[in-house]
Amino acid sequence: MADIIKLLPDHVANQIAAGEVVQRPASVVKELLENAIDAGATLIKLIVKDGGKTLIQVVDNGIGMSETDARLSFERHATSKISCAEDLFALKTKGFRGEALASIAAIAHVDMLTRKPDSELGVHLKIEGSKIISQEMVATSKGTSISVKNLFFNIPARRNFLKSIQVELRHIMDEFHRVALVNPSIEFHFYNNGSEIFNLPQSNSRQRITQVFGSKMKDRLVPVEEQTEVVKVSGFVCKPEFSKKSRGEQFFFANGRFIKSPYLHHAVVAAFEGLLKADHYPGYFLYLDVDPKSIDINIHPTKTEVKFDDEHTLYAVLKSAIKHSLGQFNVAPVLDFERDSNLDTPYAYKEKGAVLPKISVDATFNPFAEPAEPKKAVGSYQKPNVKGWESLYSNIDEDIEKSSFSSVHIESEGQWQSSMYEEDELSQGSGTTFQLQRKYVVSTIKSGLLVIHQNRAHERVLYEKFLGEITLKKGISQQLLFPLSMTFSPQERNILKELQEGLANVGFSFEKLEEETVEVTAVPAMVSESRIGTVLDQLIANHKEGFGEDSISQADVLAKSLSKNLAVKSGEVLDQESQMALVNDLFGCKEPTLSPMLKKTYTIISDRDLDKKLD
Repeated sequence: MADIIKLLPDHVANQIAAGEVVQRPASVVKELLENAIDAGATLIKLIVKDGGKTLIQVVDNGIGMSETDARLSFERHATSKISCAEDLFALKTKGFRGEALASIAAIAHVDMLTRKPDSELGVHLKIEGSKIISQEMVATSKGTSISVKNLFFNIPARRNFLKSIQVELRHIMDEFHRVALVNPSIEFHFYNNGSEIFNLPQSNSRQRITQVFGSKMKDRLVPVEEQTEVVKVSGFVCKPEFSKKSRGEQFFFANGRFIKSPYLHHAVVAAFEGLLKADHYPGYFLYLDVDPKSIDINIHPTKTEVKFDDEHTLYAVLKSAIKHSLGQFNVAPVLDFERDSNLDTPYAYKEKGAVLPKISVDATFNPFAEPAEPKKAVGSYQKPNVKGWESLYSNIDEDIEKSSFSSVHIESEGQWQSSMYEEDELSQGSGTTFQLQRKYVVSTIKSGLLVIHQNRAHERVLYEKFLGEITLKKGISQQLLFPLSMTFSPQERNILKELQEGLANVGFSFEKLEEETVEVTAVPAMVSESRIGTVLDQLIANHKEGFGEDSISQADVLAKSLSKNLAVKSGEVLDQESQMALVNDLFGCKEPTLSPMLKKTYTIISDRDLDKKLD
């Protein structure tokens, strides 16, 4: 029988390894940025085109490589970071993976220029699908420049699994944030399709956070500092009042490397106990320094999930450090800017005492005395004859019946109908509604009771309204008398640019989108000025969580986000007119039975159900 086991060729093995190392363009960005940092660079430029599908280029001013090192760096298991297995348990560098560049070169066109500071000439290396096309000596600047073009050019199936350009760019931005936040002493530049997104000069940790997420973060940060024999904790947490419904700015760094740790995240949330609203999450930027031997970073291919030797101690230290910082923040005196100065005592009256009011009484007043009849003046008004006044109201009952108010119809956008129940079933109700526990709108119908969830029902009404406006581009807009200035980070401005067309269709209008301070000049008619900031923040947060590739999916998510933010909430009081309008609008929808989040909007309690309850 012939042998069936055989060794795979190197180029096939490299492509298989690339499946672990390179999941998407952001994976390439992470590897190249970490290699540049380990090379001692003080200036790093990241250049991206088409979400990294066409080009990813990282340029640094590090130590560079010799001709031999440049060639060897693309071989499997080639690294300068470790020399024996024991070194894996005491790593202080980042890009130590031996197959990173080899895997990238196996699935892309790689162009590398590199020169050591003491060399006159550098090396220019071209590789396509693990094959070295050319290698020559050239004049180039100090450091290394690696360009990765046409990712997955030789694996069409992998390329087809990539998401849209916007989604891939967002993942690249996430990786860029993780690297830039933990290396404030390095200057970073980030270019996308020729335009500069980030220009981050050398700074400290607090300034770097502000540079990345905008100047609004400056006043939200509370410093955290604690040093023990096990761990040194430093960084910042956001003030409780700036918590968000989405998991936004949450960063853990262990020994200069971004990590994910649900266990430590729970410690942070526990430290905020009693300070956060329901379903809100705190923001934090926490840096942990531990002994490299006490942390295992090799339990996951992406190196983001790690294992600590003594997690329980870390949990306790982290929780107490954050509680201590929040305690210091809370007891510090603050200026009350919301105090109404109109209630202050005027300066001129501060020294004056209070004057008691004087009360005067008419001692001659007699309530039982007959009132004196006034003298009639010439041309004075004569009291009309009011005899027979009863006849004016003799037919009042007939008039009331003719003009009964019970037939008044409250206008709404929808018509009362249902796909599951006959029209006469719903329309033969009492015509009245009432609110139950400020959460449900209840009405009687022919077969029993109709109970509507006011929040979900209004979400469905608004969802179909906004989806129609986005599709037909017929949104009603109201101009603001004074434009509202709002501060956004570069990433948030990019998201607003992506959503600009859809937002314009529902009524939003922006100016100065290229600057940190964006002006909102118009909003949809139903959005109050006080809620503009909340609505836009939630839209951006929902967009970060991801949406489909086509414009239809983007319009769907935008309509869902707007409806969720603007719908009537449980706990709000609705008057009779609003209740009836909600009922009519709901059954005027194409799909009245489900909310945009696919939850039931109403239920019918039949007479039989009531009879069973009372038996």
